[in-house]
Amino acid sequence: MKTALITHEACLRHVLQERHPESVARLRTVLGVLEAEEFALLIREQAPAATLEQLAGVHPHTFVHEILDMVPDSGFAFIDGDTPICPDSGEAALRAAGAVVRGVDMVMAGEAQNVFCAIRPPGHHAESRRAMGFCLFNNVAVGAEWAREHWGLKRVAVIDFDVHHGNGTQEIFARDAGLFYGSTHQDNFYPGTGSVRETGVAGNIVNAPLPAGADGALFQEAMSERVLPALDTFQPELIFISAGFDAHAGDPLAGLCLREEDFVWATRQIMEIAHDHCNDRVVSTLEGGYDLHALGASVRAHVRTLMGV
Repeated sequence: MKTALITHEACLRHVLQERHPESVARLRTVLGVLEAEEFALLIREQAPAATLEQLAGVHPHTFVHEILDMVPDSGFAFIDGDTPICPDSGEAALRAAGAVVRGVDMVMAGEAQNVFCAIRPPGHHAESRRAMGFCLFNNVAVGAEWAREHWGLKRVAVIDFDVHHGNGTQEIFARDAGLFYGSTHQDNFYPGTGSVRETGVAGNIVNAPLPAGADGALFQEAMSERVLPALDTFQPELIFISAGFDAHAGDPLAGLCLREEDFVWATRQIMEIAHDHCNDRVVSTLEGGYDLHALGASVRAHVRTLMGV
């Protein structure tokens, strides 16, 4: 299995306040893990900056300029109480979205069968006209729209196993039957969306909220009974993974109890559907995960699975 790793040093310069959970240390940990000898066969790519036209497939021009114009010359600016930005945040956000666009190009051109984008800031909370929850632009949504506009795909899916519901991805996808969003997440938790009653225009939104304390058995049951059958029925031509690892039992920001083997299982299930419907094409991108040990171990397990190890 040819797997690519896409990242950029600009994502390490998105430096937030001391003790902010979405820290540079997260990406340093991920990249450090992926330097091990077992990952020597990864195809390593530098992320380009997403163009304004690529972002505008999802976010209005006025919104994109508003966010980039907020980037301070020094210190911090605050989009909301959780989402500060520093002088290098603009480039980091452009490279994060650009990594996913490049990932789409690689799998569609046959340069890789699947891709892991090691990026920050994350993206799944960013709505079409609102940045929030550590997220500036919606990276997977930008990639999904690029896949349709540039590569002519008709059915594109995102599976999100971050502990927080991807309200931004759902908002962008909900009115378009050619887009599918499936999510497992902790119920009654930030950002307050993700009810099973939120189903989109054509059943193209599938939410499987989990109670606090849910373990891998409940997670696998929710995926097997709700999310994966709907994904299979959708017959995607390309699958994205919003790979948040904050549902891990060791994560300090939430209350689910998943382990590395649960992420391995989910990754394999998604890859099987990709094999059946879309020539193995999967683009995975880093979302949450705030305990460094759990994050590193989970990313190692996830990328090894993508590689077929």
